[in-house]
Amino acid sequence: MKARVKWVDGMAFMAEAGSGHAVVLDGAPEYGGRNIGIRPMEMLLMGLGGCTAFDVVLILKRGRQPVTDCAVEVEAERAETDPKVFTRIHITYRVSGRGLARDKVERAIELSKEKYCSASIMLGQVAEITHDLVLTDESAEAAASA
Repeated sequence: MKARVKWVDGMAFMAEAGSGHAVVLDGAPEYGGRNIGIRPMEMLLMGLGGCTAFDVVLILKRGRQPVTDCAVEVEAERAETDPKVFTRIHITYRVSGRGLARDKVERAIELSKEKYCSASIMLGQVAEITHDLVLTDESAEAAASA
């Protein structure tokens, strides 16, 4: 896996992954940024969210669970002094499906956290990571509105 980050102007950078996809990174205005891109630390949180969401959906699909949607919200607190590492991270999983088994969704989350999500395992070395689950049963919603 490779990545390249090139300074563009001010505090803006173009980050390109080995896969060829690119994203603009920028600093906060108080540090000379122009607010034209994602902050690097935001990108870490987005990577964590993407990594664990990917795992959860894949595990549920492989388990033949009828998942129809998965959104992951990640909030973090940082240390007050440099290096301002993440100290606490909370992940909210919003998973929807038709007749999903809650225990299967919870197990998928645990497997992601403990075994598969490299990002959460790495960040968990410096930050306390907690989570909660909001499970929506679309078949129950459909029956209630009928």
